[in-house]
Amino acid sequence: MLILFSYFQLSLISFLAATILPFSSEVVLTTMYLSNSFEPYFLLIFASIGNIMGSITNWYLGKKITLFQNRKWFPVSPDQLERSRKYFQKYGLWSLLLAWVPIIGDPLTLLAGVLKVRFGIFFVLVSISKISRYVFILYLASFVG
Repeated sequence: MLILFSYFQLSLISFLAATILPFSSEVVLTTMYLSNSFEPYFLLIFASIGNIMGSITNWYLGKKITLFQNRKWFPVSPDQLERSRKYFQKYGLWSLLLAWVPIIGDPLTLLAGVLKVRFGIFFVLVSISKISRYVFILYLASFVG
């Protein structure tokens, strides 16, 4: 039962790491892998699901936040929003394959929602990005352990 709870904790940390909150799912994933107490495939699945769900949350928030863009408290100026739109249009949907990159990945997924990127395309590209990162991390960890 404790092991199952640990997988869910990994999923929650991975979810939070995909938001703007400063969590590091990579450290937790690597630690769990190196403990030899967890099945690597389950680690990959739970970390990926949590992280992808966090990105979906960002996309949804981005989609809805534009309702408030004319309010004084809105955190992004119209100029910043326009620059972001131009950047996204310049590099296109393929930039979502960088959703795994620290610092820029989370804002990219939020921007995809603001720009109303179709969910299916968003989901596929972000999933490829997030799962690939965790596969790579587990691959590197296999050399340590």
